[in-house]
Amino acid sequence: MHSTFAVMYKRYFPILDWLPKYKKSYLAGDFSAGITVGIMLIPQGMAYALIAGLPPIYGLYAALVPNLIYAITGSSRKLAVGPVALDSLIVASSLAAMKLSSLEDYIGMAVVLALFVGAIQLIMGFMRLGFLSNFLSRPVVSGFTSAAAIVIAISQLKHFFGLRISTNNTLRTLQSIGSQISETNFYDLVIGIAAVLVILGLKMLHRKLPAAMVVVVLSIVGIYFFMVNETDVHIVGHVPKGLPAFQLPQLDTNLIIRAFPTAMALAFIAFAEAMTIAKAVEEKDNEFYTDANQELRALGASNIIGSLFQSYPVNAGLSRTAVNVNEGAKTGVASLVSVIVVGITLLYLTPFFYYLPKSVLGAIILVAVYGLIDLKYPKQLWRQRKDEFFLLLVTFLTTLLIGISQGIIFGVLFSLLLLVNRTSRPHIAILGRIKGTDYFKNVNRFGDDIEQFEDTLVLRFDGQLFFANRDYFKSELYKNIAHKGKELKFVILNAEAINYIDSSALNVLNQVVDDLKNKNIELLIAGAIGPIRDILFSSGLISKLGTENLFVRTSDAFEYCENLSEKTAIQAKVSQQSKQNTSVT
Repeated sequence: MHSTFAVMYKRYFPILDWLPKYKKSYLAGDFSAGITVGIMLIPQGMAYALIAGLPPIYGLYAALVPNLIYAITGSSRKLAVGPVALDSLIVASSLAAMKLSSLEDYIGMAVVLALFVGAIQLIMGFMRLGFLSNFLSRPVVSGFTSAAAIVIAISQLKHFFGLRISTNNTLRTLQSIGSQISETNFYDLVIGIAAVLVILGLKMLHRKLPAAMVVVVLSIVGIYFFMVNETDVHIVGHVPKGLPAFQLPQLDTNLIIRAFPTAMALAFIAFAEAMTIAKAVEEKDNEFYTDANQELRALGASNIIGSLFQSYPVNAGLSRTAVNVNEGAKTGVASLVSVIVVGITLLYLTPFFYYLPKSVLGAIILVAVYGLIDLKYPKQLWRQRKDEFFLLLVTFLTTLLIGISQGIIFGVLFSLLLLVNRTSRPHIAILGRIKGTDYFKNVNRFGDDIEQFEDTLVLRFDGQLFFANRDYFKSELYKNIAHKGKELKFVILNAEAINYIDSSALNVLNQVVDDLKNKNIELLIAGAIGPIRDILFSSGLISKLGTENLFVRTSDAFEYCENLSEKTAIQAKVSQQSKQNTSVT
């Protein structure tokens, strides 16, 4: 009993598994990674809070408690959790649509959204719904992420130009910038461009340099000592000092109902994004296994407990996780160290951020999101899979021109439509025998090496046979039967690729068998796997088809058609095996 509870505790609190096994050799890498990621979190957190439409301090709050909780509960030992650009943008677009009356209401709703998202993720985790992340296909994720990166970049242009723009709509933002371009604050613009160049230059000099933090320090020093009039540059201003206080979120039923679609989308997107990053780390290092359901529970707990300490929704950060891995992180101790760095900043260093220019935070965001724009993958899809390219394009344009939530919803819907289209019209091949062998292959692939026979049609159906494709199967079958002409005596259905037959398709097969018998054409099925044989027997179709017309291989069925030879005992036993007539499973 004790061992059972121990296993359960370790499942829900993986720190209990890896901490007792901690080695001294891990400490240097964990400490280095924790310091570096902690330093990254400070400017990034403040910048991402701006994306979400929140005061910068809330980015630091989101980098503190959720990161601590994930270090205790996360199954991935190297994931760096905190505020991220994409989720921040979704928060901004959702809350902007609610048209809240004051900044206090806006902040309160952002915190409630974290609680709501966390609750959904936690419930999904306990319901073992981790597999749902597989429904976000790569074209959808790529199109969505690239568009979101552009939307984020455009949303930061107002800080670059020093303009007051209230809309979060991409097109309206561009229109507002165009109409107000003459009002550009050139101090902000020059500082922003200089910050981008310095960050890129430092990264080219050495990729591990904390470029964002260097720019933050330089800009604060520069503004403090050299800017005569504080109104010349848009600065962050007062940043509260101290750790976030425990505070229960204020719940409003009407607002929660309105936030539900966004919370669902955000919970799903955040989890899929986190799992993508975690799996990439897992495959690279092959040191531990990431449990999808525990990741849901960990992210859920991080968001729920984080919301009690004034955090808005958090997720795993791609850039921070990459730095964590590159700096040699081995365990969650790295995350604990980064929490300490952020905590020290909140306790003692926030007054120094008073003179931080907002255009510098905008520059940090621009450089960060640039890496999210993927141009190689769309080019690859255009060459190899045009249907998936258009799926990516639809997701990209919807996200860019209509909205973040709509983009991901449309992307998933088009993914499902593409899946339905593929399953309703699966690949069908007409097979022939390769000369001198007993191999039966697609006649369109082997040209003159294939021999076909006037009295026999061999057809392979590559997919499950169900209500959505039953008519397609029947029409293609009859089209090829008509093409063969009056000499046709046998139809061999190669069923190796059929893994399921539903009741609607069984009804069609019954009709086909009866119709072919009336035309003096015999239907034979070859290569049916066990579950399909079970369906043939349990449905009673076998009594109409005849057990003698089931074959293990296509070549066996063809040999029967050619010579009307009987099966051997082993051929008969294997071809007719099912749960209905034998105890073998």
